[in-house]
Parts: sequence; C-alpha cells; structure tokens
Amino acid sequence: MNHDRPDWDSYFMEIARIVSMRSTCLRRNVGAVIVKDKRILATGYNGAPSGLKHCLEVSCLREQMKIAPGERHELCRGLHAEQNAIIQAAYHGVSINGAHLYCTHLPCSICIKMLINAGIAKVYYEDGYPDELSLSLIGESNILLNKIDRVKEKKPSARKHSPAPGGRAKRKASSGSR
Repeated sequence: MNHDRPDWDSYFMEIARIVSMRSTCLRRNVGAVIVKDKRILATGYNGAPSGLKHCLEVSCLREQMKIAPGERHELCRGLHAEQNAIIQAAYHGVSINGAHLYCTHLPCSICIKMLINAGIAKVYYEDGYPDELSLSLIGESNILLNKIDRVKEKKPSARKHSPAPGGRAKRKASSGSR
C-alpha cells in the first residue's frame, strides 16, 4: 500500500503552484484552483486579458508608477488568478457556488468580494498578501479561511512503491470469478 500520497489539500495546492507557473506578471506569480467535491472546476493565473500583450512584453505599469503591493489594484493591466478562475468557470457555465478555492496567495480585497458573491465556501492559501481590507471582509463573510504551510514533500520518483508498467498498480490475482 502506498503511504506517500499527498492529502487532498496538499494535492490541490500543488496544482495551484503549477498553475502559477503560467503567470505573466513580473512581480508575483499566482495560481488558483476552484474545487468542489474533490473535482477541479476551474483554474486561473495572473496575467493580461486574452489577446492583449502581457507585462512580460510591455513592462509593468505598477513598477513604473512605484505602486506598493496591496494598493491601487485597478492600476494593472493584468487580472488576478482568482478572477481568471471565476471567469473561466462562468465562460464554461460551471457553477462554483459552495466550492473551495486553493490559491498560492491570500486573495486581495477585490478578489475576496468576487469570491463572496460567487459563493465560495472556503479559501486555502499558502502565502500572505498585504491587504488588510481583504482580511476584514473575510471576517465579515461566511468564507472559511485556511492557511496551508508548505511542507517539503517527496518527489513522485522518490516513492517507496512505484506503480506497475503503464501507470497502474498491479492487482493480486483473485481465485474467484467476477
């Protein structure tokens, strides 16, 4: 029996970290995964709207204007990961009411307001974000907030029990018929 499997929260947070690798933000790479009943409904990462040039190509407006993190969210050409995940769900007609959000960073106040109205029940995050209004809004809402501390996990290749060829575990032969 394989005892090296990650728990569900670690699993979805790791996926959020991988999603963040698609980010085109020059300041902070953020990934978000919306999950319900242990199924991924939508993902998002921070970057410019579809079809527009990314900050990687045109530079960072916020850096040019010397805007501190957590302030003046409207002065950015990009969308936040949480916003993109909500938009992806809406675009594909997927209800996220009652779902959980796994995000590499604590959502900002704008994203929290969107998550509240979208019906997100829980937010799991790994890194903080300097937006005190966000925490205040969460405190007033019904959203449960959970910080997940990153645990150094073994790489899949370091597992004690490797799957059989073809990616499936070997089954013991049964003596009975099915």
